[in-house]
Amino acid sequence: MANPTRWATETGPEHSQWYIDRFRKLAAEGADLAGEARLVDTLVAPGSRILDAGSGSGRVGAALAERGHTVVGVDADPALVEAAQADYPGPRWLVADLAELDLPALGEVEPFDAAVLAGNVLAFVAVGTEPEVLRRIAGHVRPDGVLAVGFGTERGYPLTAFDADAVAAGLRLEHRFATWDLRPWHDDADFAVSVLRRPAS
Repeated sequence: MANPTRWATETGPEHSQWYIDRFRKLAAEGADLAGEARLVDTLVAPGSRILDAGSGSGRVGAALAERGHTVVGVDADPALVEAAQADYPGPRWLVADLAELDLPALGEVEPFDAAVLAGNVLAFVAVGTEPEVLRRIAGHVRPDGVLAVGFGTERGYPLTAFDADAVAAGLRLEHRFATWDLRPWHDDADFAVSVLRRPAS
């Protein structure tokens, strides 16, 4: 990993285990942890191939796998990937830095129909790598495939920069919402969910 992620530099060594324990507790309590997956499921055909980029401890990818999709999850934190492998054995979970993403080198040569970046992923990549992260992920998605990206609007990555980086990565903005359950976008929203498409030609 050329540059450590903000997940590594801005949190303590105990943060990963806290995060794992938090979502295991929420799952045990029956909390709804599949909101992002429901949205992504509406964007793709049944049985699609989906990249869970910045997969954390696996909740989004697991919910997509339960809906019949083939899921590959990628995260830079080995502890989170280990938790995903333990809790959700269906998808394939891999340790990789999104800014250096090269899944064919790891045996995943088939392009994806969609990618999802949930849970403020772009707010936790290394500072300045956001354009390369978007470019790398877009390169793993087939033409006419989609990316669903959500992050807080006050987390250090302005939407204007995101929009410019998405265009530079060859992506087109199709929809924007204020939440994963499709509340209308407004300029004062503290969260943005953007649906991007890689053009077919």
